Amino acid sequence: MASQWFISDLHLAAERPATLALFERFLGDHAQAGDRVFILGDLFDAWIGDDDDAPLANAVRAAIGAATRRGVAVAMQRGNRDFLLGRRLMRACGATLLPDCHVVDVAGRATLLMHGDLLCTDDVDYQKARRRFRNPLFQWLFLRRSLDGRRRIADDYRRRSGEAVAQKTAEIMDVNDDTVQQYLERHAVGQLIHGHTHRPAIHQHVLGDGDHATRLVLPEWHGDHAVAWRDDGSRLEPIDIR
Repeated sequence: MASQWFISDLHLAAERPATLALFERFLGDHAQAGDRVFILGDLFDAWIGDDDDAPLANAVRAAIGAATRRGVAVAMQRGNRDFLLGRRLMRACGATLLPDCHVVDVAGRATLLMHGDLLCTDDVDYQKARRRFRNPLFQWLFLRRSLDGRRRIADDYRRRSGEAVAQKTAEIMDVNDDTVQQYLERHAVGQLIHGHTHRPAIHQHVLGDGDHATRLVLPEWHGDHAVAWRDDGSRLEPIDIR
């Protein structure tokens, strides 16, 4: 029976070849023809545009392309690190680009899929930066730069982002429960799957009408740790990719 797979926050980068190898193994050995793979943002630690010709970008195109040609349906959401993912990349590897909020049936429950950064509304500085980075004019100007110029900017952004995170409390960077409830009720779902916070867990939320909803937070991948959640049609379960 076909399965649905959910992963996020691989943060693929040239200096992390072991994580790329795990991703390639996942697509080659675990995802089967007829399966659906949902990548919920931050597949890359930085994505400078769909014309990126670096070895890492080409390796990922090849891995996803090989999977889709075998009959695996791959759908991707943008994250805070790869918000420039575009339709050119999707065409190159046969994948589908999803909006920030996407509802699917998971194990018999209507489920909202998100990267998760929109839920972290206590981090006001990040939300301001997110609106700037998602501005079409900002993106158009950035993509007019040379690849080398974009790589330098992306490297600087990664450095400054790490410094900013180190100065924030864990509570500010986590989701806001009221915001979670608003998204659950707005999309009329009883289940939410997201990444972004790097705090894998299963949470229960009580909605305004008294119903209970489940929130599954996906784990970040590392070279020695990779877990994908699989829906076999009746239940969700974590699968160790190693």
